[in-house]
Formats: sequence, structure tokens, C-alpha cells
Amino acid sequence: MTTEREIDNSTAPLIEHLAELRNRLMWSVLAFVIAMVGSFSVAGPIFNFLAGPLYSALTDAGQAPEMIFTGLQQGFMTWVRIAMFGGFVLAFPVIGYQLWRFVAPGLYRQEKNAFLPFLVASPALFLIGGAFAFYVVLPIAFNFFLSFQQFGSDAMAGAVAEASAVGDEQVRIQYLGTINEYLGLTMKFIIAFGVCFQLPVLLTLMGKAGLVTADGLAGFRRYAVVCILLVAAFATPPDVMSQLILFGAVYPLYEISIILVRGVERRREADLRAQGLWDEDDTAPEDKA
Repeated sequence: MTTEREIDNSTAPLIEHLAELRNRLMWSVLAFVIAMVGSFSVAGPIFNFLAGPLYSALTDAGQAPEMIFTGLQQGFMTWVRIAMFGGFVLAFPVIGYQLWRFVAPGLYRQEKNAFLPFLVASPALFLIGGAFAFYVVLPIAFNFFLSFQQFGSDAMAGAVAEASAVGDEQVRIQYLGTINEYLGLTMKFIIAFGVCFQLPVLLTLMGKAGLVTADGLAGFRRYAVVCILLVAAFATPPDVMSQLILFGAVYPLYEISIILVRGVERRREADLRAQGLWDEDDTAPEDKA
């Protein structure tokens, strides 16, 4: 029969875990708030940095690098979005460390050694994906979008100009973007590429957990192509160039994931052979419990 004292003792670990979770969340939120306030104080330079690809595209097109905001509060809310984005980026190492401190006590040393490289690789791959989007994809996309402008000159003659001509003159079409719209598009690109670059980390972790195999991933290639194309279609604006660039960047990561999962399987097989638990006939670990 369970006594009241035994019930109290059994709930103690749960209370301790909840208290630990609360402390880790408090430190994470505090780091985010401090980083957000710091980012808000330099939101202008951050926006100028993020507007770099559009600045280059507009100056190359012979236009003044200008944007507008159409709502009285839109400028302030754009600065708030920049502060939140910058706060999360700056606070991410602290948030990741707090997550690690909460999870690590429940892991064996071998599990810690296996999980730690992925904890480091994940933000690194996100930064690589975001940098690829910012320095490679955004300039191509902006030049593509701005190519649909026309300034009433013969240099813009073509199918679009003929369709919009009024008499002997052309209707002037010029980009007058809002800061809110531009920031949303730029952040969407950066986040989409950063998240898609997490594919090797995700699949390798699933391989270590035994949820996927290298042969299974290799046999799934044709479906993976379709899935990546669909993700590219939803994650990027509706222009084929951006979608193809995202596909061209992500699909090689899928192939790299197959190689990484195969390496995980070989290391697992070597460990099981050393322990005498590997069945040569079934190529699966033998249960000798």
C-alpha cells in the first residue's frame, strides 16, 4: 500500500525538474530581452545592412535607394521586428546553452558526446544557410523582380511595355517598396534557407536514433526531389529562379545526409562487432539479453 510519504518522495523529482525548467526559461527570456533592447538601439544600422542587396540592385538600375512606410506606426513596428529578430539571433547561444544544461543531466556520457556536435552544427548550418540567402539568392531575386519596371523609355520596350502602352507613351512602372514589406521578404528568405540547411542535422539524428537508414534515404531520392521542390515553392516567392536555387542548395545536403547516416551505421556496426552482438546473417544486432 502506497503511503503519503512515498507519494511525496515520488513527486519530488518532478518538482525539481519543473523548478530547473523554470530557471532555464527565465535565463533564456532574460537573455532575449536584453539582446532585443540592444538590437532596438541599433535597429537603423541593422536595417541598412539588411537592405544592402536592395540598395545595390536599385543603384545598378539607376534609381535612388529609397523605401517608404504607409502607416504611421509602420516604421516603429518595423524597428520592433528587427529588434525581435536580432534579439533571438544574439540570444540563441544562451538559449541553446540553457537547453543543453536542462537536458544534459539526463544523458549518459556517450549520449552527451553524440549530441554535442549536433548542438554546435545546427546554429553553424543556420548561419551558412542565412548567409547564402543574403549574399547569393537575394541579389538575384531582387534583380529579377526589378526587371519588370519601365520608365517610359525605348530601352524598356518589350512584351510588358507593349501591353501597358497608352497611345505613343508607356505607363511608368517603378518600385516604391515599403520597409515592412521588404523586411518581411528578406527575413523570409534568410529563415527559409537557414531552416532548410538543418536537413543534415535532422536526418543524421534520426539515423542515430534508428528511425531512418542510409539505404532507405537512398531509395527515397525520387520522392525527396519532389518534397524539396514543394518546400522551395512554399518557402520562397513565386519565381522559378529562387526556387531552383533553394533546391540546388538543399538537395546536395540530402546526399550529404545519406553519407553521414551511412557513417553512423558503420560506427554502430563496428561497436556491435566489438561487443559480439552483430548477426552476420540478418545484419542486425542480436538480442542476447
